[in-house]
Amino acid sequence: MRGLSLVGGAAAFALSVSAQGSDAEGADAALGRQSAPDSGVIVYDPVVVYGDRAEGEPGSYSVIDAETVITLAADHPAELLNTLPGVNIQMNSGQEHLIAIRSPVLTGGAGQGSFLILENGVPTRSPAFGNVNSLIEPHHEVATAVEVVRGPGSAKFGSNAVHGLINVFLPEPGGREGGADLRLSASTLQRYKGEGTIDLGRSTTVGVSLQKDVGWRDFTGLDQQKLSLVSESRLGGWDATAWLSLQNMHQETAGFIQGFKAYRDRDIARSNPNPEAGRDARSARAAIRFERAAAAGTLSLTPFARTQNMSFRQHFLPYRGFEENGHTGGGVQARWEDIALSEAVSVTLGADADIATGFLKETQDDPFGFFPGDTRFPVGTHYDYDVETQAYALWGEVDWQVTGRLFVLAGLRAENHDYDYTTNIPAGINGRFNVAEDRSDSFALLTPKLGAVFAVSETVDVYANYARGERAPQASDLYRLQSQQIAGEVEAETLDSGELGIRGLIGELAFDAAVYRMEKKNFFFRDADGLNVPDGRTDHMGLELALNGLLWQSTLVMGRELRLSGSLAWSDQTYDFSRPVGNASEAIKQGEPIDTAPEWLADAALTYAHDDRTDVSLRFEYIGEYVSNPSGSRQYPGHTLTHLRLEHAITETLDGFLLVRNLFDLEYADRADFAFGNDRYFPGEPLNATFGIRKRFR
Repeated sequence: MRGLSLVGGAAAFALSVSAQGSDAEGADAALGRQSAPDSGVIVYDPVVVYGDRAEGEPGSYSVIDAETVITLAADHPAELLNTLPGVNIQMNSGQEHLIAIRSPVLTGGAGQGSFLILENGVPTRSPAFGNVNSLIEPHHEVATAVEVVRGPGSAKFGSNAVHGLINVFLPEPGGREGGADLRLSASTLQRYKGEGTIDLGRSTTVGVSLQKDVGWRDFTGLDQQKLSLVSESRLGGWDATAWLSLQNMHQETAGFIQGFKAYRDRDIARSNPNPEAGRDARSARAAIRFERAAAAGTLSLTPFARTQNMSFRQHFLPYRGFEENGHTGGGVQARWEDIALSEAVSVTLGADADIATGFLKETQDDPFGFFPGDTRFPVGTHYDYDVETQAYALWGEVDWQVTGRLFVLAGLRAENHDYDYTTNIPAGINGRFNVAEDRSDSFALLTPKLGAVFAVSETVDVYANYARGERAPQASDLYRLQSQQIAGEVEAETLDSGELGIRGLIGELAFDAAVYRMEKKNFFFRDADGLNVPDGRTDHMGLELALNGLLWQSTLVMGRELRLSGSLAWSDQTYDFSRPVGNASEAIKQGEPIDTAPEWLADAALTYAHDDRTDVSLRFEYIGEYVSNPSGSRQYPGHTLTHLRLEHAITETLDGFLLVRNLFDLEYADRADFAFGNDRYFPGEPLNATFGIRKRFR
């Protein structure tokens, strides 16, 4: 259990290896360092896995390794990802969630389209058909690594990589040469899990995850299954890696509790005001990556296919409509990488295509109105439409080793998105809902990137990075219209980001610190009163710090040591426009904080290794105060949670662990919101303990 990182900071993956030894060669290998040509200077490179990052690339990123995934034993992806700087994923009910990466917690089309979710470098969804609960689908429970890029991605990935991306890597074949790694756990909240990976020889690995959760709130429960398969082979001169990923989930959902600080009342917190709410979600993805040497570089072709469908009760809306949606499609990623133009300059070229067809249907079963005679929410079908989409992109990046110490990266991506929309019900105004006529829409995007990395010393780098993120609207933004909205008014959203950072090693401590400033235009969102804002502008600035390393090691007793892992983020996220409205709680004033954007986020873990068999860790998770409505008149005070973990190696291949969450039984809210005149909360879990075992077969 040596070298495990309980919190995946920016250099955590590297340090979890390098901290096992103090020799310079081992540290350089772990950090991914390479000697610059004819310079004698060692230049810092990030850990390299296929995905968004390239060797030496500037920008802020974090990598969580496989052992950290296992150690955290996350019941929800938020428990894994919130250990990283600048990431704030709010858990709602069951596996539902909302994502923030250098952003407020975003909902609706903004929440669907502002974050790119990938599995093995391939987007899990077509660009126009995102999901605010998108982390339900990737198989993070058995991941060999999880990579998070904060801020706009590189030219390799386009629309939806606006505020950042999350890339989940499935287990690589042959890691155990025919063995297996299995985990079983049960909690005092009646949550039961089984997961693991099995190697079928050296070329194929199967991953399985099963979870059954009785639910700690009334009339809730969850059943979820995930299966992934990865296989490597040699086909006609190509190295081929194929994978399949399946997910199925049935959830009984609890809605918001209401009332000022209602989460402090345990009886109210356990209640479920929406016992009729639920969610069923299914998804399947398949891809195969072909790679071979080609001329001066490496050629890769990745055809892929995906399908997804979901149905759920919209418990968060007053009329509680029932939605069914889905999409099916596929495409191809083509790359010609590392084309050497000289000893110092190389080029990577790429082309992507993604074609899909999707649908959405919303119906209302029961009459609803805010007052007698309110006809804005009619019983029946509100929307029923199909959308065919095509997205094509060309991109390129140039890597230039200017000197032995200075590396420059420049990239440019151009892409085009076409939508063909057809309604299956008559067009026109239906109460509050606007069914658009059949139409077609098109969006052209152009996103540049320019960055540099300078080696200050053999162990420390500084970097500067500019990148533009841009996304075409979600299909729901374009065609799920409100009565006051005009079809075609939504434009492509653009975010310009600049950052400065420093990263490296100081002794046994790996660190990464960055400051950033971002400006976003054409921010489309639907406020808490259901009114559309098509042309919002927001400003974002912040500071992030990640640390991971060895604090103390006994010189007398082998195996005794103390480690620190942690992250800290400060941000100032404000509206850059004013919008006075009749409802004072929804009024927006330029320069005021954006709702659901905590100023401070922090996560830290201290791990004490007593010997080669026992680890004890204490983790602290801090969410700062934030406003919960646009006017800033309502606030959530924030909270600090404490978690305890004990792990003991019973034998060389069998470990037992105890994980105590919310050690001091704090009454808190995972999400605080203000809408329709009410303070609303998803209450956080009470004190609970999880008992588990891990068995490795060789």
